[in-house]
Amino acid sequence: MAYLIGWVFIEKKQYQAKDDTVESSVLTKFKGVASVNTTDFKIWGPEDYVYPKQGEDFLFIITNFIETPNQELGNCSEKSSIPDANCTKDEDCIKEEAVRAGNGIKTGLCLKTAGGSDGICEIKGWCPTEKHGEPDKATVLRQAENFTLYIRNFIRFSKFNFSKSNVKLNNSDDYLYLKSCLYDQILHPYCPIFRLGDIVNKTGRNFQESAIMGGSFGIMIDWSCDLDKEDSHCNPHYSFISLGSNTTGFNFRIAEYSNDAEGKKQRTLYKVFGIHLQIIVFGTARKFNIINTIINIASVLTLMTAGSFLCDIILLYMMKKSTFYRDSKFERIVTNDKESPAKKMPEGPKRKFSL
Repeated sequence: MAYLIGWVFIEKKQYQAKDDTVESSVLTKFKGVASVNTTDFKIWGPEDYVYPKQGEDFLFIITNFIETPNQELGNCSEKSSIPDANCTKDEDCIKEEAVRAGNGIKTGLCLKTAGGSDGICEIKGWCPTEKHGEPDKATVLRQAENFTLYIRNFIRFSKFNFSKSNVKLNNSDDYLYLKSCLYDQILHPYCPIFRLGDIVNKTGRNFQESAIMGGSFGIMIDWSCDLDKEDSHCNPHYSFISLGSNTTGFNFRIAEYSNDAEGKKQRTLYKVFGIHLQIIVFGTARKFNIINTIINIASVLTLMTAGSFLCDIILLYMMKKSTFYRDSKFERIVTNDKESPAKKMPEGPKRKFSL
């Protein structure tokens, strides 16, 4: 009975039906501005530093970059650090062949380097070629730590036809609360607005260090719902994890196009580093079900019967005092049923009958 009540019903809640397939949609929105140390000093807003723009459960926020300004389409030498661009004669640079892991298309010319017999293939592409190296701390978006992320999550458990959102907008007080709250595990555990620096720091990483090379992080939203209780027992619980090692960065490239004073097309290339956020939603809903309850009670009763049979086997055949148990059990049978055929049997058959 202790197993039935304590483990089956209280701990495992086997009297309830369970639905662990959560249907979910996520909408996100960033806010915050930052001064950016580019060639033509800029102010960036969410429309500049957030990718993709439409606000999904996958987000990238730029926190640092390497800038290659004023690139124009033309011919120039490829980077000497790229093995496929090394040459000794023009025949090594096959015309119209793309440089593997390079920046352009080979023109068929091998440009000799000063003071050496080796050369570098000429390419046609965006020149000068991209700057390489480690990102500079001076270009980090320091204000990025205070950017705020708004998450609106809709979930549905189809088995119970139950749906809910993590944002309540029933009256004007709810709107006022959203404008002033900021997620805190103790003070505001259900506020859907998060500070970017807090998200990173709660994973055990340091934001200012992660902002230099970038990193990948997860926001976990757990919906554990007991639908037999009040509405307050179905609320989201947020947690934060790092999805990479301390040495793993996150980066990609973007370009801004414009025309120079002569109307010639040019671009500024950015290799951007930043915080990649993946929002992961999961959960379980439970609700009382009479069939589950009956099945589990019947299972425990069957287990109790099997336990009684097992105890008899152990006492009759495995204990040193099994003879005493046989005699006492036989005496109970005789006492409870004086008309039992066992009473009329001789001593030998009577013991055999008790077995």
